[in-house]
Amino acid sequence: MHGLLLSIPVFLLALTFHEVAHGYVAKRLGDPTAEEMGRLSLNPAKHISIFGTILFPLMLYLFHSPVIFGWAKPVPVDARYFRNPLRGMMWVGMAGPAANFILAVAGALVFRALEVLISGPSVLLELTVMFIFINLILGLFNLIPIPPLDGSRILTGLLPRRLAVEYLKVERYGFLILVFLLYIGVFRKFIFPAAIHLMELMVS
Repeated sequence: MHGLLLSIPVFLLALTFHEVAHGYVAKRLGDPTAEEMGRLSLNPAKHISIFGTILFPLMLYLFHSPVIFGWAKPVPVDARYFRNPLRGMMWVGMAGPAANFILAVAGALVFRALEVLISGPSVLLELTVMFIFINLILGLFNLIPIPPLDGSRILTGLLPRRLAVEYLKVERYGFLILVFLLYIGVFRKFIFPAAIHLMELMVS
């Protein structure tokens, strides 16, 4: 329970930066939608999804799932503003995971500084490790190329247009595919070990 309580503000912060990064890149590419709707805000309340941020993770926790994850309310993006909609969405998609990886690196730098200043176990060190880990998890998870995750936007921007349009039709089944992958342990077997390995490299 102690770890869960510590993880909640870290999780919300990571989700917030992830979504703001999407909106910021969209704005730089000519789409003002996120800004006009007040979604370029670092206030986590602006990005909370009742189901994705609260109810779904809570349900996983109550059912003792080995993996607990969730998502924020997606930042609105209108690809019609982009010169090349598919390529524009690729850059917008890359922005979210990139923000999480940057935060993870920043967290690792803070951790190394704290190690010098603090001797022995510390809640602050524990919180920093959790910050790094959660951002790595979010970054890696969102790179999975299953619509509507960011990895699918990146892959769509790299595919020939006809293949990209066909590939995006998978989005209607995306949530079910993700639940199935959770059920068979793909996240526990691949995403978690990869995040742990990266975190060890960053803080060692």
